[in-house]
This record gives sequence, C-alpha cells and structure tokens, in this order.
Amino acid sequence: MVRGTRVSVSIRSATRGDLQSIGRLGALLVRTHHELDPQRFIPATPQTAGGYASFLGTQLDEPSVVLLVAERDGEVIGYAYAGVEGMDWMALRGPAGALYDIVVDPAHRGVGVGRMLLDAAVAALEVKGAPRVVLSTAERNEAAQRLFARAGFRRTMIEMTREMSADE
Repeated sequence: MVRGTRVSVSIRSATRGDLQSIGRLGALLVRTHHELDPQRFIPATPQTAGGYASFLGTQLDEPSVVLLVAERDGEVIGYAYAGVEGMDWMALRGPAGALYDIVVDPAHRGVGVGRMLLDAAVAALEVKGAPRVVLSTAERNEAAQRLFARAGFRRTMIEMTREMSADE
C-alpha cells in the first residue's frame, strides 16, 4: 500500500458475514486506546474480537443504527458504527447522531478511507434524521482529531478522568 495514494474502496452497509473482520478491527480499536492511556481504557483480551463482533451483530437490524464497512478487493479494511440518539439530559444535548467507532486497518491508513467512512456515516445519520453528529476521541489520538476537524467537527466537551486510590 502506497500512503497518500487514493485507492478503490467501496463503503457499504455491514452484513453478518463482515462481523469477524469488524470484531478484529474493534479489538484493534480497544488495543490502540489502551496503549494511549492504559488507566482510562480497557485492555484487549483474547475474547475482545469475538465480543465486539457479537455485540455489533446485535446492532445490524436496529433502525437507529448505522454500521458501515470499507471494503477493498473483497477485504473489510475499516468500519464505522453510529446511531441516532434522543434527548440526553446527562450530556445537556438534544437529539443527535453519535459516532461511536471509526477504525481503519493500519495497512490502509493515510489514503482517505477514514474520511470516506466518516462522510458516509454522517450522510446516513442525516438520512435517519439526525440534526447534528457528536463524537468523542482519545485526547492523544491527534490523527483522528485532525480528520474530524477537517470534516467540520468542533470541540465542545473535554472528558477528564481521575483515578481513585486507597491513599485518598
């Protein structure tokens, strides 16, 4: 894969046949976040890929959910998972589309696949009636933040975490 070169990728709705690949990518997402901040994010285990696949399999037929895959030459190389949510008093937010996951296999990054998934997920959420899209990104995931900023997202909240200790 040559970085910086556009590739022929199709974005489509996920199917049950994609779940194993999505599970593998979900486990990659968990590992990546854990590496960024091991106190905040859970570690991947040997069961993570299967658990992720199983959970997202329950989401395939949900009418408020968007689950898309990026496919190149018959291989799933990325996915996006999002949903339309109603009023959220805890977040002080009205109805919105929420982008939960977006991940691209590292061998296929840097060529626009993430942006294609992001644009397709946003478009699908708009079709479902979402008046806005919100997302969270790890503080240290600067590449993702650049992608989201280029796509028109702005910072609105900052999550802060404090670990509890027995000494306090």
